[in-house]
Amino acid sequence: LADLTVSESEGSPSILHFTTDPHHPFPISLAVPAPKTEDYGPNESELLEFRKKKHAQFLLPMDRPFLRTAQALSLCIEKSVGTQRLKNVHVGLPPSGVKGGQVHCVQGSYEYCHYMQDKFDDDGWGCMYRSYQTVISWFRCQHYTSKPIPSHSEIQKMLVSMGDKPDRFVGSKQWIGAMEASILMDQYLDVTSKIINVPSGHDLEDKGRELAQHFDTQGTPINIGGGVLAFTILGVHYNNESGQIKFLVLDPHYTGGEDLPTIQNQSKKNACSGIPSVGWHDVTVFRKDSFYNLCLPQRPKAI
Repeated sequence: LADLTVSESEGSPSILHFTTDPHHPFPISLAVPAPKTEDYGPNESELLEFRKKKHAQFLLPMDRPFLRTAQALSLCIEKSVGTQRLKNVHVGLPPSGVKGGQVHCVQGSYEYCHYMQDKFDDDGWGCMYRSYQTVISWFRCQHYTSKPIPSHSEIQKMLVSMGDKPDRFVGSKQWIGAMEASILMDQYLDVTSKIINVPSGHDLEDKGRELAQHFDTQGTPINIGGGVLAFTILGVHYNNESGQIKFLVLDPHYTGGEDLPTIQNQSKKNACSGIPSVGWHDVTVFRKDSFYNLCLPQRPKAI
């Protein structure tokens, strides 16, 4: 198949191999044209028409990527650079305790971004930065982008360049919230977000159906900020009949190393937030006397 498609490629094509589970049990090999390279990797937009043709040829869905160059199987061992973040740290947690109902959870993989990673001290102020980075990692893991996870400084510079913050914001330890996360998502990835506002954290108990629908249809992690804390919501266990709900919360306030047993230890509470690094919680995890903003990124319909 790769030989047959070489003639369709211009320049010097690369023979790349892709897995497309669950749609095809075996890898697909393609002669992929060489796109121009940008600072963060190949310009995937140049190959859009090529991918459309191949998606149709192999009967792949037309609303999510399977054949981007970043998704090709690697046949060599690459040396890792920087912090090796853990993925999908919620997998293996004990049940939520909700009787009946259904679990609605993040779709695909993400990386757990938290305080003190990359040898950068943001303890006490960087929780939404880390929550935002976790969401960016989701878009990277699903291959919607090859752009790197931006640093705190890069996030601050983006907000200044958009006119949202003054010049002195760069290099500061000032917080950001879910509203900033939404405009950053748009600026950095061209991803739109739905915003939910509640006057009290306990009002989130009434948002079960809306949040469940988000995870079922979009599947992206949710940035949430209120009071002086920010978290990432990875899912909800919602009983539509009784109204009972619990939230799967990823806490960016963890300051330790990349150790999964420690992160999943429900008796180990983070000093800043008072909750475990990842776990199920009822609505009291959110403050009754604080308003909350939620940023729900919308999954791009793109290949």
